[in-house]
Amino acid sequence: MSQAHANHTCPFHWRRALRQLPYDQAARKRTVSLTLNSDLYAKAKAQGINASQVAEAALAEALAARLTEQARAEIGQDLAAYNAYVDRHGSPAEMLRDHLAARDGRPDDPA
Repeated sequence: MSQAHANHTCPFHWRRALRQLPYDQAARKRTVSLTLNSDLYAKAKAQGINASQVAEAALAEALAARLTEQARAEIGQDLAAYNAYVDRHGSPAEMLRDHLAARDGRPDDPA
């Protein structure tokens, strides 16, 4: 096995890690009390719908949506901070390009 695979730094492992559920599926079940519309519950039960499974799936989906929303907000803040830095100091990529050109004795403008 390569070192990248051993350290989980290759893209395959990153993609796999990003798809992991945000909770422990193997955690023990806990009895909770939910308030549901009695007619809805009765009709769903008559159709063989497992309310616990549906509730767990809905909670998992709601949790994933909330975590995605939070991550997008954090990314938005990070992008705003980066853009403010670029506005104040210039592009890091351009600074690096200029530095490397000066180090290598090449002109700044490739044209």
